[in-house]
Amino acid sequence: MTTAYLSNDSFAHALGKSAVEIALATHGIDCVDVGSYGLAWLEPLIEFDSPDGRIAFGPVSEEMVPGLVEAIKSKDAIEQHHAYLGDINRHPFLKPQQRLVFRNVGYASLTDTPTYATLKSVLERNPRDLIDELQTAGLRGRGGAGFPAHIKWRTVAETPADQRYIVCNADEGDSGTFSDRMLMEGDPDALIEGMSIAGYACGASHGYIYLRSEYPFAMHELKRSISRAYEENLLGNNIFGSEFSFDLQLFLGAGAYICGEETSLLESLEGKRGQIRVKPPLPAISGLFDKPTLVHNVITLASVPSLFDLGGDEYGALGVAPSCGTIPFQIAGNVKYGGLIELEFGHTVRELVEDYGGGTRSGRPFRCVQIGGPLGAYLSEAELDTPLTYEAMQAIGAGIGHGGLVVFDDTVDLREQAEYAFEFCEIESCGKCTPCRIGSVRGKELVQGLQNTGNVNADIQLIRELCDVMENASLCQMGGMTPIPVRSALERFPEDFR
Repeated sequence: MTTAYLSNDSFAHALGKSAVEIALATHGIDCVDVGSYGLAWLEPLIEFDSPDGRIAFGPVSEEMVPGLVEAIKSKDAIEQHHAYLGDINRHPFLKPQQRLVFRNVGYASLTDTPTYATLKSVLERNPRDLIDELQTAGLRGRGGAGFPAHIKWRTVAETPADQRYIVCNADEGDSGTFSDRMLMEGDPDALIEGMSIAGYACGASHGYIYLRSEYPFAMHELKRSISRAYEENLLGNNIFGSEFSFDLQLFLGAGAYICGEETSLLESLEGKRGQIRVKPPLPAISGLFDKPTLVHNVITLASVPSLFDLGGDEYGALGVAPSCGTIPFQIAGNVKYGGLIELEFGHTVRELVEDYGGGTRSGRPFRCVQIGGPLGAYLSEAELDTPLTYEAMQAIGAGIGHGGLVVFDDTVDLREQAEYAFEFCEIESCGKCTPCRIGSVRGKELVQGLQNTGNVNADIQLIRELCDVMENASLCQMGGMTPIPVRSALERFPEDFR
């Protein structure tokens, strides 16, 4: 065995991938970069070719390489190695998953020339038929709101204009989320192909990927893939000899959380300060440079190729309608097995926390899980059997958001978490509206004062009223959603506030 497949994901890099690669090279083993399967606690994960398929080991360190090389020379010794995993597809964390968005990640080499076969096939179809099929499939935005994608596509396509744009929101900033990063590091061509298909369907000839600056490996892979796509005529003029042309540019953001909000992102793309725009008009009607603009996040656009490969009816049958298809959940925090789990909608929170996550890493009792990023709700043990659909989560005052779950054990103080929610909003607010800019400061002060106040009930009531103002009067969801973690903490864990 002279070839090894080594994860090139940020997980692996943070845990010593480069040193492992150098050590393998000293033994004459060439490394092929692939994406991560999402089993974060097993990184760096390495696979070797064998007559029976790839054999996985992990986590691997630089010091383990000599012994590992000796082990793979002997068939009898391979399974005795303490890092032996065997066929990674049979791993209990990976085997039950239903991977569509991440179908190529971990398997395909990052240097392979893509084919964009799905794009080639849809270029033979009427663009409006594609939007109809998208509606049949029931794809909804995976960035947080779960808005039906076909409505955005149809609005952009039908708004009269001499230019339309496709914009990918890759400014992934929520705590506990990393699916966008993993996709861009492990299969950037899925995103590029999805954007191109959207461009064809909507009549757009230009696209932008707005990438957060903290993702250097994603930036490298995207640049390489975009350049290769131009070389292979998968981007540019007359793609596949058709009349469709599509250009794509990578834009690096400066690290502002508020630029994850679509109108602030568009302001930043135009070279302005990242502040929210008052809506209407909606970006689908007047977005980038006042032109109709389709704005989706990475996972939404990367879902498009597999959706059209399956067909609208088959894709729409996955999940629990109207929450259709699959979504990559990410589990992190105080959890034994953190990583990425792509499943169809309808599985429960408990399955992710206990079956996949294995409970708390500390071994202490579970107390709560926050779902949907720093502005998501805290769920207690009583809500763990809630199905992960947009409708079921909304019914308990929560949301799926970007699919990130952060687990906490019984040492967490929910008063501190509520204070953090206000503080986060204070720091990240664009400052344009008073409820968000000032309300977050007053909220933080009120929660801090609960430790010393002589009238807890009155101050808690004041916090609730402040939350009502922020929710109903903020110009965007930065201030509008800050009350969600605060209220959920107050309602489910009142003992922490007294």
